[in-house]
Amino acid sequence: MTTPLAAPEKRPDATAPPAPPPARRGGPRGHRPWTPWLYLLPALVVLGGLLVYPVYQLGLISFLEYTQAQVSGGDPTTFKGFGNYTALFSDPQFGQVLLATVLFAAACVVSTLAVGCALAVLLTRVRALPRLVLMVAALGAWATPAVTGSTVWVFLFDPDFGPVNRLLGLGDLSWTYGRYSAFALVLLEVVWCSFPFVMVTVYAGIRAIPSEVLEAAALDGASQWRIWRSVMAPVLRPILVVVTIQSIIWDFKLFTQIYVMTNGGGIAGQNLVLNVYAYQKAFASSQYSLGSAIGVVMLLILLAVTLVYLRLLRRQGEEL
Repeated sequence: MTTPLAAPEKRPDATAPPAPPPARRGGPRGHRPWTPWLYLLPALVVLGGLLVYPVYQLGLISFLEYTQAQVSGGDPTTFKGFGNYTALFSDPQFGQVLLATVLFAAACVVSTLAVGCALAVLLTRVRALPRLVLMVAALGAWATPAVTGSTVWVFLFDPDFGPVNRLLGLGDLSWTYGRYSAFALVLLEVVWCSFPFVMVTVYAGIRAIPSEVLEAAALDGASQWRIWRSVMAPVLRPILVVVTIQSIIWDFKLFTQIYVMTNGGGIAGQNLVLNVYAYQKAFASSQYSLGSAIGVVMLLILLAVTLVYLRLLRRQGEEL
């Protein structure tokens, strides 16, 4: 007795394209597009409370008549519009302070970059133990609070008890009496507490340069300065841009060193910078609206610098 033959299996057509996989909802891996924002929400809430609201209050007060009389409730708060900004830009002292701030910040940035880059190159030339000692000393200076470091530097250059005048034979020279000597003293302290960031960052960039490139330049007879200018600097350009922009932001909004070392801005305000000038207007003179206007001007300047910084970072990312 014969069994019936089974029907042949129906095979799929080899020429037919494979069926597409079932689509997933909310993205390639099932994530919804708002999922990253959900993770960022706690940080955005904290930043909104710590940054956005104070900036809003700063801008609001800058458009009001807000002095001690309004704070105490004696006079009503009135809207002045751009009156505070008009008074600020018509004040010749503001122009002098702004120019002094720009020049002083530029001197601090250039000096910090020069010292930091030179010591970064030095770190690549010394042995392990001197390198470790220099790194620890630099990081110690970086970790020192600004008030503590400023107080120590004032003591070191004190005309009566400081050791620097005795070692240099300067007698009872007062560094904080003259305008330029006081700025020079503050510049030294700013460079002392700022160069470690530049040194460590540039040193890490130098270590990433292939040693064969540096050896080839040395074999070609290039000096150390030529190697730095023609080999290291072009390779380290992204790092140098980052440390330069950050140094500009830090030094432009300098407050603690000037206030502590010159006792609030020097004799007759000869060592004022914008941050100290705003503090004096807002709290020493109780002109809170005028001090807020100075703060808004500083915010806009630093915002412009930050936008340039972000644009340069984006351009460098596209080049890489």
